[in-house]
Amino acid sequence: MTGADMPWTHAKVETLPGFEAFRPLFSEQERAVDEEDWGRADACCIQIRSALTLMLPGGVPVAEFMLHIHDDGTAGRRWYDEPFDAVNP
Repeated sequence: MTGADMPWTHAKVETLPGFEAFRPLFSEQERAVDEEDWGRADACCIQIRSALTLMLPGGVPVAEFMLHIHDDGTAGRRWYDEPFDAVNP
């Protein structure tokens, strides 16, 4: 972890070969955020959450998360231990 801006935490990332299939999706998400196209950014988040699992250090998956992996090798993430529907009814 390189820092936090609660509820976001930030880190440098090392991408592995399996990441390449997701690189275009994360790049699209970054462009959407830069352009303040929140509908497109949300659609990217939904695709990311449906394809990936964010795990706690003990190996337990989190209920919900948002993950941004930037082209510069940094990432931001936030997670919740309850489904988003329970957090924001």
